[in-house]
Amino acid sequence: MSKKLLFVLLSLVLILAACGSAASYDYAEAPAMAPMESKSFGGGFDDGMVSAEYEMAEEESGSANFADSISGEPVERMVIKNADLSIVVTEPLEKMDAIAAMAEEMGGFVVGSNVWQTTLSNGSKVPHASVTIRVPAERFDEALDTIKVDVGEVTAENVSGQDVTREYTDLRSRLGNLEAAEKKLQEIMDEASDTEDVLQVYNNLVEVREQIEVIKGQMQYYEQAAALSMISVDISGDEEAQPLQIGGWKPGGVAKDAIETMVDTLQWLGDAAIWVVLCVLPIGIVVGIPLFFVIRAARRMRQRRKAEKAAEKADIKDNEE
Repeated sequence: MSKKLLFVLLSLVLILAACGSAASYDYAEAPAMAPMESKSFGGGFDDGMVSAEYEMAEEESGSANFADSISGEPVERMVIKNADLSIVVTEPLEKMDAIAAMAEEMGGFVVGSNVWQTTLSNGSKVPHASVTIRVPAERFDEALDTIKVDVGEVTAENVSGQDVTREYTDLRSRLGNLEAAEKKLQEIMDEASDTEDVLQVYNNLVEVREQIEVIKGQMQYYEQAAALSMISVDISGDEEAQPLQIGGWKPGGVAKDAIETMVDTLQWLGDAAIWVVLCVLPIGIVVGIPLFFVIRAARRMRQRRKAEKAAEKADIKDNEE
């Protein structure tokens, strides 16, 4: 096998692999993965020679980028959904166990959990817990609603979504290019007879395979992160909502009770006033005014009769005298 032909084939492989790495890709969006640098397939080739030999090989083969067969495949939109919650409950430990059981029932799992105690100003210790779970993405909203059941207060809630369709498509395209390059390198190494050529091709083949494994790991990360949404829950005991406590006396609780009683009283007075204006007063006007005149007429009649009787008695007395 001539060195010139070997150089041509290696240059072709170099260009094919570089096409995938040339695609724009933002690794900052996937902090759990380390960015993979684009690597060349050996030394001794300058840009002019690579470009010229690639154009010659392309004209001879009449083929375009190997990624064309991959980019034509439709890719389902891939979105990574996560949520962070802070809730206040009566029993943090029981709530943490309930959340863990819910995740397993939904087909997910617990990523991690933590339990500790918080000391209040009065010296009492309050349990505190946190738990991180993963649940199927299609049951993400259901999981959030279930977590909020029987919760005293949701003090914080943050739901985020990250569309990684473009990144995943880029990785798949690069994977196709690298696998094609791996195949070509394997063919070249099988045909090579010179020891130096075999070693050079072997080193490049190892390098390509390393990149293939890295990309497969990145794709697997995206697939799992999109299929299983992550929910982190910080659970506080409801005693922490009462920051002021002196001995057994809770001024905050007393003030709360006093305000509630005042509001209830004002509400009752307001309801009574509405009933008087809208119900009692109209009925009083309709019934009371006629009744008032009837009573006044009856009183006048009674007074007239008393006056007549008094006058009769006076006449009788005068006649007797």
